[in-house]
Amino acid sequence: MERSRIARDDTTRLLLAGVVTALVGFSSSFAVVVAGLRAVGATPAQAGSGLAALCLAQGIGMVVLSWRHRIPLTLAWSTPGAALLVSTGAVVGGWPAAVGAFVLVGVLVLVTAAWPRLGALVGRIPVPVAQAMLAGVLLTLCLAPVRTLASEPGFVVPVVLVWLVLLRLAPRWATPAALGLTLVLVVVDELRHGGLPGASFGHLAWTTPHLTWQAVVGLAVPLFLVTMASQNVPGVAVLGTFGYAVPWRSAMTVTGVGTVLAAPVGGHAVNLAAITAALAASPDASSDPRRRWLATHVAGWCYVVLGVASTWLAALVALAPAGVVEAAAGLALLGSLAGALRGAFVADGPREPAVVTFVVAASGVALGGVGAAFWALLAGLVVGLVLRRPTPPEPAAAATDATAPDAAHP
Repeated sequence: MERSRIARDDTTRLLLAGVVTALVGFSSSFAVVVAGLRAVGATPAQAGSGLAALCLAQGIGMVVLSWRHRIPLTLAWSTPGAALLVSTGAVVGGWPAAVGAFVLVGVLVLVTAAWPRLGALVGRIPVPVAQAMLAGVLLTLCLAPVRTLASEPGFVVPVVLVWLVLLRLAPRWATPAALGLTLVLVVVDELRHGGLPGASFGHLAWTTPHLTWQAVVGLAVPLFLVTMASQNVPGVAVLGTFGYAVPWRSAMTVTGVGTVLAAPVGGHAVNLAAITAALAASPDASSDPRRRWLATHVAGWCYVVLGVASTWLAALVALAPAGVVEAAAGLALLGSLAGALRGAFVADGPREPAVVTFVVAASGVALGGVGAAFWALLAGLVVGLVLRRPTPPEPAAAATDATAPDAAHP
């Protein structure tokens, strides 16, 4: 009897963990995705289509991966990638070129699955430079709450207060509550000035992809790098802390295919979850590590349901006064900004490469139709190369000792 009760309680915890994983993952960053898609040229309908496509792609991917591997492999959209879209803005070729860049990102992820050396090459980018580029990209949105406070205090002040109070009392729900309150305020404002948007559920708007070299260099390459360095690699590390080994080839294949399929209807990137992965993989989900995959399975189906309603949410977001949604999104990214800054400037060694990368990325300046993120990465690598000091040769005895393990393992 006691064993049966424990089993029921554990199942309930798994179901709740799955629902919470999906709700927190969706509500804490969907506004960032909508803002990013709009910034690179999507109409409200196309942005809603992209949000729905991402929900469906990652939801189905989670169901497939968790069922096949029996581990809590949680997927997500690339939130840092969406912030990159905001900082990049419109690319040469417009929305079709942005969609073409999204497709190329998916192809590159698939190449990573088939040829792991590509992932290793990405990993050779110095961590401070990669993190500084991400910090510069995030800064654009993180400044939005301050900038919007003067023009829309009636929206921003209550949202900031709710976020701050919950950050102290229930940190996990601070960002979802802030975004939820933003939507409530938008609904109230629209009811006072003309009514809400009509029902539009699950509508996917096709865009034929088109590539320009500016979109490839200025959007696809930085988006791929940000997604790999800020989502996929940390996602592997998070699961590793709970004793799970990520099946790299399978995970990259599913996320790559999901990105390619979602791109023509507006989705920018699907990847391993980093933050929300812990919600399903930790002992809070279940005391039995072998059963925690069920939480991810439930979360996947929840994302499918959320995808049906996400187009209406995107239409509602489009009605918000200028800067309000970006302000809420900026609050959502403050933690990510803090982490990126820490990764950029805590490491030993010359700080100039990271500083230059951060400044160029934060400038938002596009040269030759190519966005600042690419030039920031290039500038940081060049400065690092110039400042790199040659490694002094090791003594002969030390060299002999260092080669001994290789001799034992040919």
